[in-house]
Amino acid sequence: MVVDTLDNLSLYKGLNPLFKDVVEFIESNDLAKLAEGKYPIKGDDLFVNITTAKGKSPDEAVLETHRRMIDIQIPLSGAETYGYTPICNLPQMDYNEEKDITKIPGLAADSYVTCQPGMFAIFFPQDGHAPCISGESEIRKAIFKVLA
Repeated sequence: MVVDTLDNLSLYKGLNPLFKDVVEFIESNDLAKLAEGKYPIKGDDLFVNITTAKGKSPDEAVLETHRRMIDIQIPLSGAETYGYTPICNLPQMDYNEEKDITKIPGLAADSYVTCQPGMFAIFFPQDGHAPCISGESEIRKAIFKVLA
C-alpha cells in the first residue's frame, strides 16, 4: 500500500508500466469535473471509474482484495478512510474471477489510514483494503484500475 499526495504520484511511475498513463490522465483531466462512469484509458488494462459511494463505518466496511488489478483510489469530495490488512493476515475466501474480487466480511482491518482530496492510496494485490469509510453520507471518488 502507498499513501501520498497527488503532487507526488509521478514518483511512483516505476512501480508499474501503466502508472505513467494514470499520471498523464490526471494531468489532462479534472477528475472532480468528470461525470460518473467508466473511462477506458488502455482497454481493460487501465481504466478509471468515477463514482459516488455510500459512506460506511469501520464496522460496516468490508475488506477486499484483487488478484489481477491494482487500485489507485482518490477521494474527490471529502476525506475517505481505508482499512488495511496484508493479505497474509486474511483468511482464505472465495474469489470472484469475473469481478476480480475477494470479499472478507465481518473482519476488522488491522489498521486505518485517511486520505483527503488531493491524496491517493494505491492498493496492490497483496493489500487487503476496506474502502468508503467516512463520517459523511457519500464519497465521490476516482478509482483507477491498473493491470498488475
